Amino acid sequence: MIYFISDLHLSPRTPGAICIFKAFLERIACPDVVRHNSLYILGDCFETWVGDDDMDDPCHQEIITALARAGTAGLATHLMHGNRDFLLGQDFAQAAGLTLLPDPYVLSTPEWQFVLAHGDALCTDDQAYQQFRAQTRNLDWQAAFLAKPLAERHAIAEHLRQQSEAAKSEKSAYQMDLNPGETDDFLRQYGYATFIHGHTHQPARHDHIVDGIHVERWVLADWSEDRGEALCWDGEQLQRHELRA
Repeated sequence: MIYFISDLHLSPRTPGAICIFKAFLERIACPDVVRHNSLYILGDCFETWVGDDDMDDPCHQEIITALARAGTAGLATHLMHGNRDFLLGQDFAQAAGLTLLPDPYVLSTPEWQFVLAHGDALCTDDQAYQQFRAQTRNLDWQAAFLAKPLAERHAIAEHLRQQSEAAKSEKSAYQMDLNPGETDDFLRQYGYATFIHGHTHQPARHDHIVDGIHVERWVLADWSEDRGEALCWDGEQLQRHELRA
């Protein structure tokens, strides 16, 4: 089984979601099934991430330990950056026993081909966000941010999080969703592969007709304190699985 999840937004504010995540990892990494399983986390595993030097935080340690334990059991875990945790680095990846992925990423299986992304890069109608995204993905900006004291980075991250939440109420639905034309171009660029992404918090299966070819686009669900969701590929079809602690 291949499992896809995104937008967990784990933090000290979400103990319920952390419990669901840990229970999910234990289930798919148990000795009877782990050799058949892999996991792809498509962004925003964490609500915020201000640098790998913050791994000593108790909440972060709890999550890292659970990921590392699953990796030791044999679960192949892969993680893509989201718009909240784009500063996750190789120190984190090594501690958690997982592999960082580029965005987008092509996943080929013996039966099918997928293209994976967080999804935010295609929300091009939100020009203010795209400007912010370009700034924060700039390596010079990241180096300057990571040079600041940890407490200052936390304060900046909290301010940006509050700004982001406030801005959502002022944006239309189409601004926060993927641009249709950009999405079709993306599907064309990646050979009409089945597209799986998160970011929008609008779980659905969309049917695209691109150049006369039917292409599926699956949007992953965000997690809450009492419910998570994973999309699962069993070699024949994709199915959603509700997750509880």
